[in-house]
Amino acid sequence: MRLPAPRGPITTTLFPHLTRPPAEHDLGTALRDALPGDGVLGDALRADGVLGDALRADAALGDDDFQLALFACYELHYQGFDDVDDRWEWEPSLLAARALLEHRFEQALARAVPRPPLDGPHGVRRALNELVAADDGPSLSGHLARHADRRQFEEFVIHRSIYHLKEADPHTWAIPRLAGGPKAALVEIQSDEYGGGRRERMHSELFRATLRGLGLDDSYGAYLDRVPGVTLAISNVMSLFGLHRRLRGALVGHLAALEMTSSLPNRRYGDALRRLGGDADAVRFYDEHVQADAVHEQIAAHDLCGAFAAAHPSAAGDVLYGAACALELERRWAGHVLARWEQGATSLAGPLDDRHAGPARDRLATGPRSPASRDDEAGRQSAGRR
Repeated sequence: MRLPAPRGPITTTLFPHLTRPPAEHDLGTALRDALPGDGVLGDALRADGVLGDALRADAALGDDDFQLALFACYELHYQGFDDVDDRWEWEPSLLAARALLEHRFEQALARAVPRPPLDGPHGVRRALNELVAADDGPSLSGHLARHADRRQFEEFVIHRSIYHLKEADPHTWAIPRLAGGPKAALVEIQSDEYGGGRRERMHSELFRATLRGLGLDDSYGAYLDRVPGVTLAISNVMSLFGLHRRLRGALVGHLAALEMTSSLPNRRYGDALRRLGGDADAVRFYDEHVQADAVHEQIAAHDLCGAFAAAHPSAAGDVLYGAACALELERRWAGHVLARWEQGATSLAGPLDDRHAGPARDRLATGPRSPASRDDEAGRQSAGRR
């Protein structure tokens, strides 16, 4: 994967530095010069700022330029970029620049996501269930199961490829930061995510089969230049929580929210892909999550989050906050996708064209539509929001 094209003043400033050999740089100063004001964005978040007009206080959560810059900084801790020297990962000036972006990201999250109330650390599991049940975001999974055509399902998969091709990796950062029962619980969940040691059963590999079944490019990061900032924010919040020990409570809460809202939507995704003619290999990723995440939900809520909060009472509120952040960013993303589709437009950052397709684009037939089973009652449940 190579660095994508810049999308604004932040990435235009940052990316040229990354393509040169690491040396003594002051990226923090460079970004401040590109974006005058206090901090990394400063006036950019005001109505007449660099990033555009009428921006809300939480505009960074969906801004393409901001989220792409932060994603690029984080990616150096994962697979990296072919045109970026690996030594940039720990270059002090880059870490300083990333800290500026993270500070603004955390501020935006704090404004957008109120901390849920918690009646003591022993109430974490109940509070997680209540938080998930109260989620009233748009049901993207319901639309896909009933109405989506092939192009819309392809777009959905492209959005998800940013996370699913590294699935489990951001949450794995928590393993060395936990101890005892919570650590064992997380390892149990992650072991399933990594296929129990068998490459062909790794969830990231199963997702590659889904991409291939749709005739899409299954290489890591192939669609980084096609997804909007609201999609990148979903991955960025995981990396933010994962790379900071002080946020480990938020990380385990984030994982719990994903697991607790996964089984029903994945059943619908599988139904949608079968309706559109997907074969068993293409659908296996979703079918696997229907069963696995029903088990993971219990482990994550009780053995991981509940036990962590009991052992670290001062961090119990962070667990709920991490879960709330996961739900809020998913809600914003689903709202963006559905709104664009309702307008007859692409939800991607530019149209999908044949340069991004694999050799089997026409394998998937647009089969006749059929209503998804058991959706009427389940559609009102929060687990179907994703």
